[in-house]
Amino acid sequence: MEERELFAQYRKSKDRELRNRIVEQYLYIASMIAKKFVGRGVEYDDLFQIASLALIKGVDRFDETKGIKFATFITPTIAGEIKNYFRDRSRLIHLPRRISELRQSVKRTADEFLSANGRNPTAAEIAKIIGVPEEDVVSAMECSVVSLDRPADEDGMSYYDLIPAPDSFDELEQRDAVGRALACLDEEERELVSFRFGQELSQTETAKRMGVSQMYISRMERKILEKLRGTLRKSVAD
Repeated sequence: MEERELFAQYRKSKDRELRNRIVEQYLYIASMIAKKFVGRGVEYDDLFQIASLALIKGVDRFDETKGIKFATFITPTIAGEIKNYFRDRSRLIHLPRRISELRQSVKRTADEFLSANGRNPTAAEIAKIIGVPEEDVVSAMECSVVSLDRPADEDGMSYYDLIPAPDSFDELEQRDAVGRALACLDEEERELVSFRFGQELSQTETAKRMGVSQMYISRMERKILEKLRGTLRKSVAD
């Protein structure tokens, strides 16, 4: 039975046995996508369970009359569910009180400095104002940047959304605006993105891997994110 006919039959009958047959037929996609997210602190079995549940819900939501393949529809659906899981999980991770208070102090100082001087302060300037080592200021700023769940632009897109799952299927629409945005980066910038957002390393560890200073990584990271935001906005406008 062809895919379209199979889904048309299920949409009409809502037969659970037929749904289970469809799920089993496409379970390999859930497995493949789950494997792409292994190594981020969650076991494969847990990721596969999340992907499988997304697959089941996707079967119920899929409309074969729209003319797209189910694999094209379900792949970003499953990936999105897994990303949502990581976002929810990240919200449960609490920073130590000292770091949390320092982050608030750094942000408040930076906002006041910008208002008074018309430009953003350097880490050294913030450190001098609040009376802490510059390294502590950089660490506090890093805690803010490393969260992939924080909005990357005014449209609410997060940094997780800027970084596609590795080894995405070539036949699916995974190389659109995000792919073009990442393509604008040079080799060194792509290496940083891989370390920071692919492997989720800290700025300190990334600096060691790349043989540069942590401050250099911090400045380079801000530059990359601005470049990505600009490219994404241009893609949407076009």
